[in-house]
Amino acid sequence: MNVRLFILFILFPLGIFGQIKLTDDVTLVGLDSGLYILKPDRQIGAEEISSLRDEFIHSQVVNPNLGLSRHNTWVRFEVKNESRRSRFLLNVAYPLLDDVELYQVDAMGRLNSIAHLGSFKKFADRLYKHPNYVFDVYVRPFESKEYYLRVRSAEQIILPLSLGVQEHVWQEIRVTDILLGLYLGVVLIMALYNFFLFLSVRDYSYLHYVIYVVFLGLTQCGIAGFNFQFLWPNNPMWEEISVILFACISGIAVLFFADHFLNLKKNSRLSRLALFGLFLLFATGFIATIAGFERLGFQIMQIATTLEAVTLFAVSMYLLLKRYRPAVYFFMAWAILLIGALIFLLKDYGVLPYTTFTSNSFRLASIIEMALLSFALAARINILKKEKDASQARELAILLENERLVREQNILLEQKVDERTQELTASNVSLQETLLHLKETQSQLVEAEKMASLGQLTAGVAHEINNPINFVTSNVAPLKRDIKMIWDTLDEVERIAFSPDLSAEDKQECIQAYKEDIDIAYLKTEVDFLLKGMHDGAHRTAEIVKSLRIFSRVDEDSFKFVDINEGVESTMVILNTLIKEGIAVEKRYGDLPKIECDAGKMNQVFLNILNNAIFAINQKFKNTPGGQLKIETGIHQEPTNIYIRITDNGVGIPEDIREKIFEPFFTTKDVGEGTGLGMSITYNTIAKHHGKIEVESEEGKGTVFTIIIPIHQNFSEDSH
Repeated sequence: MNVRLFILFILFPLGIFGQIKLTDDVTLVGLDSGLYILKPDRQIGAEEISSLRDEFIHSQVVNPNLGLSRHNTWVRFEVKNESRRSRFLLNVAYPLLDDVELYQVDAMGRLNSIAHLGSFKKFADRLYKHPNYVFDVYVRPFESKEYYLRVRSAEQIILPLSLGVQEHVWQEIRVTDILLGLYLGVVLIMALYNFFLFLSVRDYSYLHYVIYVVFLGLTQCGIAGFNFQFLWPNNPMWEEISVILFACISGIAVLFFADHFLNLKKNSRLSRLALFGLFLLFATGFIATIAGFERLGFQIMQIATTLEAVTLFAVSMYLLLKRYRPAVYFFMAWAILLIGALIFLLKDYGVLPYTTFTSNSFRLASIIEMALLSFALAARINILKKEKDASQARELAILLENERLVREQNILLEQKVDERTQELTASNVSLQETLLHLKETQSQLVEAEKMASLGQLTAGVAHEINNPINFVTSNVAPLKRDIKMIWDTLDEVERIAFSPDLSAEDKQECIQAYKEDIDIAYLKTEVDFLLKGMHDGAHRTAEIVKSLRIFSRVDEDSFKFVDINEGVESTMVILNTLIKEGIAVEKRYGDLPKIECDAGKMNQVFLNILNNAIFAINQKFKNTPGGQLKIETGIHQEPTNIYIRITDNGVGIPEDIREKIFEPFFTTKDVGEGTGLGMSITYNTIAKHHGKIEVESEEGKGTVFTIIIPIHQNFSEDSH
């Protein structure tokens, strides 16, 4: 907190205003009224300070607060000894001063250093083992001496000075130590008590409170110098920054405590933002101090502490006006703390008299604040307990009401269940009948698709076989005629050969004349031509029958290794009648190994896709040239698969129906031209082969179907 608020430890001696005069009756005096102060704007050493004697300003306040200064601050005072003693102690009761040096002016007007103390030295180097800076002062009876005190500090400079005989000075210091000990005892009790409560209830408000109290106590101990004396006497560097760091940690802890205790996340989000800003300010002061900028860190800590006190007071007042019950104790705690701080500051600036109460007002206020915050935590538990009890009572009432409603609803539910069970039974019978009807319909549609394919197959086969058969049947009549002529020729030659009336030359002439008469050379040519035509027709018929056998695979009703190119080619033979003269067919069969598949079903797949491709081309070109059908097979980029790619430049598939083409009963053909099951059967067949089918299409430009199937089937996946 603001060091002005933290100076709870300073229990200054109750000096009187007037001359710094020591008598046998006045053995302890404050130096307030006899101080002359010089606060230069540059660094001034002892060698030139005596020349600036007239620039010193007489102090008008008790324990003057000189604020912050980058340079040495000088204090001048004169001691007149009217007692019979010659040895006295000067008590500088402000351990936060970093550098304190006492000078005595000799008869020649020169400054001689009596002692040089400060937090930059180890604690063991001090003559008097106490946090206050205590100097020996020797003034002969009934003489006067002038002294200079040089001080320097990164924090604000406050000068609570007292001078007296040894026993009275130490008595004053003991009173200060006792009061501080009582204060630290309260801090320790509060910290331990609330820490054990935290271990019991696990409410982090208690933990934040404990951290706040502990570091507030450490800050007060640091201001009083006891941390340096008992905790780190050999670490002067840490002593110079520890008070600022502890004050920052204490300020941050109380921010977390306020946020959690007042439930600002729910009650006041704007206040939470303000507290976050203060957190950043404290963190900046902490980091600046660690980085070596002690004076800057102290100033930031002062500002943050002042803003924190005002902000938390305002936030608690706001929540108090909103009737948030936990804010009552919080508001009272911060109000008392602010009042104590105000009294302490008014005492520093001479508005209020310097008394034991005013000098300890902030420390007393902080004790009351800690107690009220502890009460607030206890009250918060009681409030939460009451709210929990009320909530449990409401829940019990709701449970009882729910139990009653459940009983009533169970009765109604049983009635509804009986009624619904009867309805479901009747509905189930109806659904079973409908399902049976659907199965019959599905079987009929599948059979219809098979019959449609069979009809297409029959029509194609009939047309393909009809042409070569026509060669045979059309050549039979002329061949019979030519054979008859050959038989007639044989009979005539036999008659001439066995005629007794003709000589050999006459027989030869008769035979030659007959041959010329029937044109035997033409007859030979015609017979050869007719036999060749019949041979070609029979050969073509045999090829068609072979393709039909390959396509149907009637003897292969399971997975076997087959030539997939052979299956595609047999399908093209079947569909040859559908391919118009205007359709150019391009075949690029790759060098494929035999594929493990159900050949008959795969041929059905090729038939369905090729049939649709030819249909799409005919829809676009209407028997005019320009149609293109490409068939390509090969090894896929994944070498364990092969692909069959069928490309057409037909009408294409619109994008809005592209995802539907494999759905059962979906077709774009007119009624009677298709069942809508062909592509569905195709998709299921490929899935059964652990393959996939990819479709690329652009409306008006054509479609590409790519079938990808593995070379070897993994039947373990099916069983799994």
